Amino acid sequence: MNRTRLVQRAKSWFWILLFVSYTAMAATVVIDTLSPKYHRLTQVAVTSVESPEPARALGAAQAAAVYRASSGAPFSSLPPGSTFRIVWPDGSSETVMVVNPASSAGTRTLKGSQQPAPVPNSGPR
Repeated sequence: MNRTRLVQRAKSWFWILLFVSYTAMAATVVIDTLSPKYHRLTQVAVTSVESPEPARALGAAQAAAVYRASSGAPFSSLPPGSTFRIVWPDGSSETVMVVNPASSAGTRTLKGSQQPAPVPNSGPR
């Protein structure tokens, strides 16, 4: 009796851990715009966290569209309400929420998530 209960608990914990790890993995999409497939996007090339919010939202929407198109499941990747981290060409980054994947302005930047670009180390002088 105790052995069957232990096996049942182990199976339950396995499925719970599998679900939690899959959810965590799906929630950590990072779009790095330094990748060659993002180089020619007009709204991405000149964008950083210092850019105005509408420009950042348009750039993020363009990058999200390319990410969706290159994924194996374009209609289910980055659905409305999902968030992703975008790294702009200068190295700055922020978190963005997908509002409407069918719109060219279908993303919204999340306030307080902006990280400035790292300062390059100039070395000893």
